[in-house]
Amino acid sequence: MTVRLGQYAKYAILLLFAFLALYPIFLMIVSSFKSNMEILTSPLGLPHSLSLENYTEVWGRVNFGTYVWNSMYVSGLSVFFILFISSLAAFYLSRYSFRWNPYVLFFFMLGLMLPMKLAILPLYMIMLQLHLLDTLTSLVILYVEGGIPFGVFVFYGFFKTLPTELDQSARLDGCNGFQVYYKIILPLMKPALATVGIVHLIGVWNDFFYPLIFLKSEELSTIPLGVLALFGEYDTEWNLLFASLTISSLPMIIAFLFASKQFIEGLTSGAIK
Repeated sequence: MTVRLGQYAKYAILLLFAFLALYPIFLMIVSSFKSNMEILTSPLGLPHSLSLENYTEVWGRVNFGTYVWNSMYVSGLSVFFILFISSLAAFYLSRYSFRWNPYVLFFFMLGLMLPMKLAILPLYMIMLQLHLLDTLTSLVILYVEGGIPFGVFVFYGFFKTLPTELDQSARLDGCNGFQVYYKIILPLMKPALATVGIVHLIGVWNDFFYPLIFLKSEELSTIPLGVLALFGEYDTEWNLLFASLTISSLPMIIAFLFASKQFIEGLTSGAIK
């Protein structure tokens, strides 16, 4: 009986936390179908009718389709280069021993200790000298260099759990170093790739700071910067704001649903020997 009560209490706590996590998302989606007056008079109620008017208006009125494309372009390229560069660097550091190995690894770890936002002025001057201000390329470069240290940290620990006999067997079969990485190690990296990919995808997709500093043209704005246009000086159109937030949240929800299994495996890998 005591065990059963403990199970019920555990489920009740889990349901409570699930409700606290999911209710704001539910409220955002419901509010995206309301009019502005409905949101102000009945913020927690259901909409009187389901209409896609808010979505069509926000898509055409503030050029939201361009913001979505810019965010997808920056996020996709940034995550791809973070995964590719950091996994190669971690593979080399974990599989090859040389004199400066621990110092190079410590150099990457410094990127986790020092926040890049403290160097915003030097970064701005570098982009100015490279003529990359007001370009999406500047955002990709910043996100990649900011994401590599965390990627190296995760991948290095993951590679250390893989036996070196895999590499030796592949080399006996005629594989070179890159083929060992691409054909043997990479298929085993799905949990680690999903973990690093989702963490950085969410961070890049929702980032407001760097687009605000390095972008000037409205047509180059990402979603967080574009949503700022919906905030008026004296009034805010909450119905359009909730519709835009719902649209911007869908890609992250879909990405997590597809990679959730690998993501959870990556978080729990190494917990059980």
